Amino acid sequence: MTPRRCLIAAGGTGGHMFPARAAAEALIARGWQIRLVTDARGLKHTTGFPAVAIDEIHAASPSTKNPVKLARAAIELAKGLSETRAIIKRWKPDVVAGFGGYPAFPALAAAQTMGIAYAIHEQNAVLGRVNRVFAGRAGFIASGFERLDKLSVTGRKHHLLTGNPLRQPIIDARAAGYPPLTVDGRINLLILGGSLGARLLSETVPEAIAQLPQSLRSRLDVVQQTREESLVMARETYQSAGVNARCEPFFEDVGVLYAASHLVIGRAGASTVSEVAGVGRPAIFCPLAIAADDHQSANVEGLVAALAADVIAESDFTAERLAGVLQTRLSNPADLAERAAAARSLGRPDAAEALAKAVDGLVRGVLT
Repeated sequence: MTPRRCLIAAGGTGGHMFPARAAAEALIARGWQIRLVTDARGLKHTTGFPAVAIDEIHAASPSTKNPVKLARAAIELAKGLSETRAIIKRWKPDVVAGFGGYPAFPALAAAQTMGIAYAIHEQNAVLGRVNRVFAGRAGFIASGFERLDKLSVTGRKHHLLTGNPLRQPIIDARAAGYPPLTVDGRINLLILGGSLGARLLSETVPEAIAQLPQSLRSRLDVVQQTREESLVMARETYQSAGVNARCEPFFEDVGVLYAASHLVIGRAGASTVSEVAGVGRPAIFCPLAIAADDHQSANVEGLVAALAADVIAESDFTAERLAGVLQTRLSNPADLAERAAAARSLGRPDAAEALAKAVDGLVRGVLT
């Protein structure tokens, strides 16, 4: 019997690629074959992606208002559409699944024009611009969060809350539980900057930690994702403050780092927020101010309401403000543990399986 086939389209950042990979693994466990289409940026995140083939297609943003850039984007998207149609004709997928990013546009357009069933997964709490174009005729629109703004009335009839599929190391970190924390014991801080790093966090967090009382600083073990150009400054600031710190541009062992952490500081991208909830960790978030439709603030709304996270707006994210929040949180181990439990209660470790089940149901005509 020929395995069912799913063509996955995702691109750009790890925020699109990591959920796509987790969903692919869940589908393969159900006997599916997976093929991936992505763009040049997405290819950087495809190491180990479980697909029978990975195809690079042309893609560009369809949302620009600059006439020259819009013309160029139209040409790129037309090329991507032609490339994806050729892939579909040869490979004959049962379904196309779009995970956002520019490559999802030509892939979903090809599926729509060729009569192939397609589904959408939106990682953020605000439907992305590409997904909005195709949501109306999608078999279903799965979402990472209960809140999903910009979804049409028609789209809401096919909305499924699955959560954001999590990588296996994150699932393993959840199983490890919250590490013991005592009044005078070591405290592990994990600072993440998103897939591309964040200059604001790279530079402000070390300064804030340096302002903490020596009694707290001496107990800290800091692991911080730091931009290349900020590494020297960050390391010197921590060393001068007497803080044990490990600063690197990227970490391969993120699951291990999550498992050891007592508090996470980061942007509020969909992956980071979902991982924090999935593992069950208290957090301090600084949403990216220029994020489209302020979707990062929307992403973290549930954790804030559950008293699992603090949010500091980018305009207020100073060393002094962060130091104040850190001192309050780190001085109360019981409160941190309660916040960890609250975050964990919102985690969706079965998101990948829920999404795979929905794709299965879509093809078999039993979607509920």
